[in-house]
Amino acid sequence: MQSPWLDMAFGEDSNRTASGHAGANLGLIRRAAASLLQQDPGKGSIKAKRLNAALDESYMLRALRGFPAN
Repeated sequence: MQSPWLDMAFGEDSNRTASGHAGANLGLIRRAAASLLQQDPGKGSIKAKRLNAALDESYMLRALRGFPAN
């Protein structure tokens, strides 16, 4: 079952990956990325945080390491 916020952030409904286990593998990676970005205590949507991670390497590395607990 897909989460509506996951589809909004990653556009999973428009993904047409159908060879082998590629779709399931990409879904797992997307869920892990969304989970890491949800840990960011700052304001903003997952989509905006994803864009920020794409544009700012230091933010991406902080997200991959995990944001400090408040």
